Amino acid sequence: MARNASLEARKRDTREKIELGGLIVKAGLRYEKRALLFAALVELKEKLSDDDKERARLISKGADAFRHNDD
Repeated sequence: MARNASLEARKRDTREKIELGGLIVKAGLRYEKRALLFAALVELKEKLSDDDKERARLISKGADAFRHNDD
C-alpha cells in the first residue's frame, strides 16, 4: 500500500512538472535558455515575496492571457 501511495505521489509530481513546462511553451518561451528562464522565475519569486498588489495584477494578466490564447 505504501508503494502505491509513493507511485501516485510520483505520478502527481510528474504531471505537475509537465503542466508547468507547458506554461513555458504557452508563454512563447520554449526556445529561451534555461538559465534565463530560471533567473526570471527566481526574480519573480523575490519580487512577489511581499507584494500582494503585484501578485493580484499578474494573476489577472495571466487569466486574461489564458482566455485569449488558443495554444
